[in-house]
Amino acid sequence: MTPPVMKAPDRTSPVHLPEPKEVRDLLGDLLDRDVTLKPGPPFAVNGHYPASVAQFVDDSLVVRAVVAFDLPLSAHAGAALALVPASGSEQAIQDGALPDTLGEGLQEVFNVFSSVFNVGEAAHLKLYSAHTSGQDVPADARIRTQVLGRRADFHVDVAGYGSGRVAVVLT
Repeated sequence: MTPPVMKAPDRTSPVHLPEPKEVRDLLGDLLDRDVTLKPGPPFAVNGHYPASVAQFVDDSLVVRAVVAFDLPLSAHAGAALALVPASGSEQAIQDGALPDTLGEGLQEVFNVFSSVFNVGEAAHLKLYSAHTSGQDVPADARIRTQVLGRRADFHVDVAGYGSGRVAVVLT
């Protein structure tokens, strides 16, 4: 009996790097808030700059994109989706970690975020893993936030909550 032949992942389909308007519209619609977005410098997740990181995979389970929200944006987005008052997001920022309610809200934000990648002939991506601020972020996910090249970094302001940063990185 011959062993099954392993195929290499199909990397011929490009991954769509979302435009700023796509990110703004997604967050604004999902959080039911006015969201403003402006370009920002790249940021990398590390021990001195905690963040929440989501990894997105293609149909071959190859990580093709990561999205990182810094701690403030993680807290504000999670709170806005969970309908927690802004004081709850400010407390999470002071504590340096998201409580379960905000973490669950942020998980849903990351889940819906996959839709900005899935356009036209681009590779279809889905959420594979998400680690919220305060949890251990695996080294491979953290390292992927440091990739330069095909990425978009923004300052995001969520009306009524506050601002933070997001990095969308294609791997």
